[in-house]
Amino acid sequence: MQKLKDSIKLEKSNDFDLLGAFNEALKDPKFKTLIDKLKLPYEELSKYTTVLEDCSIEYNHCLNCKNILDCKNKIKGYAYLPEIENKKIKFGYKMCKKNEKITKENKHLENVYCYNIPAQVRSAKMKEIITDDKNRFATIKWLNNFIKNYDSKKPGKGLYLYGSFGSGKTYLISAMFNELAKEGVKSAIIFWPEYLVNLKSSFGQSDYQEKIDKIKKVSLLLIDDIGAETTTAWSRDEVLCPIMQYRMQEGLPTFFTSNLDINMLEQHLATSKNGIEEVKARRVIERIDYLTEKIEMVSKNYRK
Repeated sequence: MQKLKDSIKLEKSNDFDLLGAFNEALKDPKFKTLIDKLKLPYEELSKYTTVLEDCSIEYNHCLNCKNILDCKNKIKGYAYLPEIENKKIKFGYKMCKKNEKITKENKHLENVYCYNIPAQVRSAKMKEIITDDKNRFATIKWLNNFIKNYDSKKPGKGLYLYGSFGSGKTYLISAMFNELAKEGVKSAIIFWPEYLVNLKSSFGQSDYQEKIDKIKKVSLLLIDDIGAETTTAWSRDEVLCPIMQYRMQEGLPTFFTSNLDINMLEQHLATSKNGIEEVKARRVIERIDYLTEKIEMVSKNYRK
């Protein structure tokens, strides 16, 4: 019986210590600001004083945050906070308002599949395109017209955009894809040389055909930097040509960027370790001609 009384006294003592520590923490205005929002009895909240102190630090970081890049919380863009559910308290990470805004604004990017494309290009926006270079006017006008007139039932031709290194060819088409992604249009941007290397390494594996079909059947496709790859009979005749054939038959708009004009590309595709194969190269070029209009863009190097 004596032991039971001692236990009761100890329990009351512990409760008192918890409440005392909680009341001490309440002297911190930042802590009290958070506690006042919870609307639970102090006796209940005092069980979680240490955790609530940590939460109050992250909560106040959010109150004073001006930019998500300056986020001071343990997980950038999130705060570890308490939540009341059925008069019980639980803890978890909650996305901050600034992160929610960014996530909402970028939700459409899920419609654009990118392979080995720089982050800056992936997030390209039409409204941020540099328009003070007259050498880009024809391209920008073409892209704006494509956006305005795009119809999934009658999508029209794509674009073979070629010209100087670093002139922003990929960025411009990516910006157009991202704009159409807001309307739910699916697209893919593929850095062609690296894609071929990856595809070849997966030859014979279960996902080999899936990797081809993923870009072959997408509504809009950009093959980026074609002509920079090493031409092989396999890449030309078993990968590129079937993709072009399918997209031609299905009327799927296809885009290309290159440092080579179409005649130079034909010469490039004709030359492999098997020698000069003009007929096979011509077969690919005919499909590109069918699928695209051509624009040359010679501009300053924006990568410097």
